[in-house]
Amino acid sequence: MDDVRGWAIYAWIALPTVMYGGYALLGLLTKKDGLTPFRRTWFRAGHAHAGILLLMALVYFDYLATTTLSFAMKQVACATFVAGTLTQAGGFFVHMVKGEPDKPSIGTTITTVGAVLLTGAIAILVYALFFAPA
Repeated sequence: MDDVRGWAIYAWIALPTVMYGGYALLGLLTKKDGLTPFRRTWFRAGHAHAGILLLMALVYFDYLATTTLSFAMKQVACATFVAGTLTQAGGFFVHMVKGEPDKPSIGTTITTVGAVLLTGAIAILVYALFFAPA
C-alpha cells in the first residue's frame, strides 16, 4: 500500500470538496432562479460522477497496491485514474457552462477524454491483477 498511499490520502482529502459540491448544489436548487433546468442536469451529472469516481479511486488504489507492478507503473496508473476522474466529471461542469441543449460542446469532448483515461487505468489494473498479483 505504501506505493499508492499518497494517492489514497489525496482522495480522502478531495472527498470534502465533493461534499461541498453537494451543499452548493442544494443551495442552488433551493434558490429561486438558481439554475436553469439545463444547468441543473449537468451540475448533477458532474457532481454524481465526481463522487462515485472518487470513491472508486479508493477501491482502485487498494487493489492496485496488492499487485507487484513496479512503483513507476503504479504511479502512472494512479495518475491516469485521477486525471480520468477529473476530466470525466469536469467535462459535465464545462458543458453546464459552455454547452447548449441537445448539442455537443467542449465539455462533451472533455468528458470523453476522461472516459478514455479511466478505461486505460482500468486496463492497467486488470492486467496487473491477472499477470502481476502479489
